[in-house]
Amino acid sequence: MRPLAIALVLVSAAFAPAVAATEDTAELAKKLSNPISDLVSLPVQFNWEFGEGPDEDTWEITNIQPVVPFHLSQSTNMIARLIMPTINRPGTTLDGDMTFSLFFSPTRSSGVTWGAGPAMILPRTGEKWGLGPTFVILKQTGNLTYGALANQIWSFAGDDQAPDVSQLFLQPFFAVQASKTVTFTIQSETQANWQASSGNEWTIPLNVLVSKLVKHGPVPISYTGGAGVYLDSPDGGPEWKLRGAITMLFPVK
Repeated sequence: MRPLAIALVLVSAAFAPAVAATEDTAELAKKLSNPISDLVSLPVQFNWEFGEGPDEDTWEITNIQPVVPFHLSQSTNMIARLIMPTINRPGTTLDGDMTFSLFFSPTRSSGVTWGAGPAMILPRTGEKWGLGPTFVILKQTGNLTYGALANQIWSFAGDDQAPDVSQLFLQPFFAVQASKTVTFTIQSETQANWQASSGNEWTIPLNVLVSKLVKHGPVPISYTGGAGVYLDSPDGGPEWKLRGAITMLFPVK
């Protein structure tokens, strides 16, 4: 089954018992800035990375990232997030390893929202499985949202001949909701590969994004565009990038 089909099955399963809510557009836009809000969503993200490899090629990376919240009790939510990448580079297309995360989060907070749980690497290349902790913390005040999401994953099973995995992911973010439907975000998706050679551990992009929320009948859709520059990357790594994304939202009662 292809990644988009898998994502649609996951979202449909969660959405089946739910009814689209008549939430205010501004509130939906605010929830979009929160990685663990109570929104069933299906983002499809397109990234064009420039300067890859010795020939400074352009790679296109498509990430399908369904997010499904579950209300476990009156005091606890569980948010499931799956990232399924497909890497298109000159002459070949690769299915990248998936990352699956579960965040357990209190339903009520005193101004600060947080969630924690496990993160896993689910291999599609037949190599290594990975497991580790993940955590997110953020604050929303007025039209501002700021915080960070992080995970650290180590390999624990898979092909004995494949290199071990020890990798950090850190995503700080700062968003300003400029109007009811438009949000500006500056963020990074920093990665550290602790198994890499000295000087090649870090990949540090700085991304600037703008999102516009539009309601198409009962289904709100967010359109995102932006660009980023790499402050650091391994030898042969990318220099800058463009991003476009479409996010379908399924708010639930």
